[in-house]
Amino acid sequence: MSAILAALSSDPNLLRCELHRLTSQVVLRPDARVNALGVGSYAQEEVLLRRLAPGTDVTLDDLGPPHESEAVLFHAGLLPPGMSPEENTQPFRARHWLFAHQDPLPDFEPLRGPLLSHVPEHLQRQVRGPTGSEVLFALFLTRLRELGRTDDPRLEPEVAGRVLRGTVREVEAALVQAGRVRTPPLNLVATNGTVLLATRCGESPLYYTRLEGSAECARCGLDAGTPETHPEVGAHRRRRTVVVSSHVTRTQGWVELGPGTTLVVGSDLQVQHLPPS
Repeated sequence: MSAILAALSSDPNLLRCELHRLTSQVVLRPDARVNALGVGSYAQEEVLLRRLAPGTDVTLDDLGPPHESEAVLFHAGLLPPGMSPEENTQPFRARHWLFAHQDPLPDFEPLRGPLLSHVPEHLQRQVRGPTGSEVLFALFLTRLRELGRTDDPRLEPEVAGRVLRGTVREVEAALVQAGRVRTPPLNLVATNGTVLLATRCGESPLYYTRLEGSAECARCGLDAGTPETHPEVGAHRRRRTVVVSSHVTRTQGWVELGPGTTLVVGSDLQVQHLPPS
């Protein structure tokens, strides 16, 4: 069982504070056997990936980037024996995009060739590992490329969301063609640091919440007694963040995405739902 956590914030300076607010609300390691933990974030024009030691008790503070970042994407998964963590630890990265897929695709090998046949050669070469999740990312990038929007900083959240939703539909069609009766979990999350996308397909739940600004911050030592004139209070009041999580400790304060629904969030932090097509 794998886990996903993603966040898009209005203030890159306070992303670590926003993650700290989620303490006791989310589960980062739902399976003790998890051996591949990765986190992606942004540093201006760079996309940074870090692998976390599998034996550590990972915390939300561990996910916070040591630099300013508008977004973060974390994935914890279980790789089978012999599979290289260097090539197969999610999230995957390409250009400005980070991508994660919850849970492995069972019996994927017969689908690999037919799906990759829709992917241009230069993107096929980027698929370095044997996981189906990386093929899903290649399909997503292919659809963005067909629109000419892969690196477009003005990419509309709704357009990006439809691309992610279309990726799921393409895989579902391949499963039907292969005679599969049951669709495996296809929960996908992607971000380019400006938009945040999440789609749920299957029985595994996916949740989101929106954190509104607050003058209090345990990480920064701000509390109800901190004067309004404190230089950090104003920024903390203005901050807003949308968080997506596959595992929450309680559902209160979280919205569960319906099956087939795609969540799209833009830089204005407005949340929209795209229904199943």
